[in-house]
Amino acid sequence: MCGIVGYIGPKNAYPILIKGLKRLEYRGYDSAGIALSNGDIRLFKKPGRVSDLEESINGNDISGNIGIGHTRWATHGEPNQVNAHPHYSQNKTLAMIHNGIIENYSSLRAELISRGHVFLSETDSEVLIHLIEDIQQSEGLGLVEAVRVTLNQVIGAYAIVILAKSDNDTLIAARKGSPLVIGIGENEHFIASDATPIIEYTKQVVYLNDEEIAIIPRNGDMKIITISDQKKTPYIQKLEMNLTAIEKGGFEHFMMKEIFEQPHSIRDSMRGRLRIEHEKISLGGISEYEGKMAAAKRIIMIACGTSWHAALVGEYLFEDIARIPVEVEYGSEFRYRNPIINEDDVVIAISQSGETADTLAAIRLAKAKGATIIGICNVVGSSITRETHAGSYTHAGPEIGVASTKAFTAQVAVLTLMALRLAQMRGTIERSRFHFLLQELDQIPSKVEEALKVNHQVIEISKMFLNTRNFLYLGRGYNFPVALEGALKLKEISYIHAEGYPAAEMKHGPIALIDENMPVVVIATNKGTYDKVVSNIEEIRARKGIIIAIVTKGDTTVKRLADYIIEIPETEEMLVPLLATIPLQLLAYHIAVQRGCSVDMPRNLAKSVTVE
Repeated sequence: MCGIVGYIGPKNAYPILIKGLKRLEYRGYDSAGIALSNGDIRLFKKPGRVSDLEESINGNDISGNIGIGHTRWATHGEPNQVNAHPHYSQNKTLAMIHNGIIENYSSLRAELISRGHVFLSETDSEVLIHLIEDIQQSEGLGLVEAVRVTLNQVIGAYAIVILAKSDNDTLIAARKGSPLVIGIGENEHFIASDATPIIEYTKQVVYLNDEEIAIIPRNGDMKIITISDQKKTPYIQKLEMNLTAIEKGGFEHFMMKEIFEQPHSIRDSMRGRLRIEHEKISLGGISEYEGKMAAAKRIIMIACGTSWHAALVGEYLFEDIARIPVEVEYGSEFRYRNPIINEDDVVIAISQSGETADTLAAIRLAKAKGATIIGICNVVGSSITRETHAGSYTHAGPEIGVASTKAFTAQVAVLTLMALRLAQMRGTIERSRFHFLLQELDQIPSKVEEALKVNHQVIEISKMFLNTRNFLYLGRGYNFPVALEGALKLKEISYIHAEGYPAAEMKHGPIALIDENMPVVVIATNKGTYDKVVSNIEEIRARKGIIIAIVTKGDTTVKRLADYIIEIPETEEMLVPLLATIPLQLLAYHIAVQRGCSVDMPRNLAKSVTVE
């Protein structure tokens, strides 16, 4: 939810921290702050964007080759200068940045107040750094030991980095439930919530595990201990990412870049897995568990937001061609309804970031009950990849825009591969049909490229709906989840209220909303229940609703009925979601741009939801 960055080494820390915060701003952008030290601790904080912080610092002393920075997505306390990070301890001997939520902060705060502590902010984070200093001074402990003792007393999630006034040669970092990665350079270390601020400096990284504390020196090797005081050997991994992947590449927004990257990201999600010449799908990450998946009496898919919509597409795929019963669950609801989980159940957890708190909690519950957990994730080294028994990376590349686009289609592509592989193993698909679908799937990236050619047409359509307050999205079968996803995209970035429905459900309530001011986006491709969808369009037209139809290229029937037509290439019904979602992403994007909205960083949203 928030972005953390830290540096210790021979260089001036400030430029590294500011650049890192700008790259992490998609994780949180309510406020930002930096702490620098060269024998003292200087704090600079500002509500708003990182650029506002940078402007406010101009003219100040920014010297120091050790420092920490933070960009915030508010949980406790409104986004203002006082609540922004970093936070001082009571005596200002320590400064700390924090991502996560300390659930028992209220009782800890009351206890510290009774001991004379004065808090400046409303945050749980300030309580944590006060407690660390209090334990350090009252019990006469070194800072590392004080951090360890404190973290055994707090309940909740955290990724923290601490800067001490008395020690300019060490940073201390710790995590539980919130990601933290440490880059290892030549006599220098970089700390961040994810790898984006690190990649231009080093390819060698260590991902901290839950309940680990890293002691990061200016010179020498990093040390890791657990909060139970066990020593750990840092596991150094090579970072598989390049700098161009996190730059805009000439596009106005990351979201637009990522929409246009989908021919490549979908191809990358299938690379090495889709082997037409051998009539084979190879999913190496789950090969040991394919048998259990194929024999499962049911599969439970757990996700949140856009990933939940991908899971809904997965439900249609798995049941349609592999004939395995599937339940799709919101991660946030799953663990609170006392779910029935059996040891022969397979749980597929889907998350772009691999850090989604609700999905992680659901995984842990299902795992404790003996289920087999398979992950579908985009971020190497993330928490979900370490909690699952096996899984498949989507290989979509970094997604910076908060509203997910290429991650969605990559997830659907991987789910399609899984469904086809299980269908083949279970004998629920004929060989000729299997081979045909492999060929069709192989053509999807080029068809996505063709679908993107409607961009200029969508720009013109978007101009007609700048002042619209409501939208309906309708689809049937495989296109129902696409309708949900299209509505979510519009809500997220344009702030227009939008709802997705199964088209047949329109008559069970939403039809009451339709009048001459209501735009209705209908996914009306020429497969499956096409005739039924045409009937739904007739019903909308009879009530003077404004119809925007996504149709298969060459359609003539819907063209006579709709106000606006957007064509996509023809493909098999089960693959339509990979194409139909493209114009809906473009429509949301262009309406948001025309309305002057912050497309990459929409209000109140953060990319990685690492707290409940």
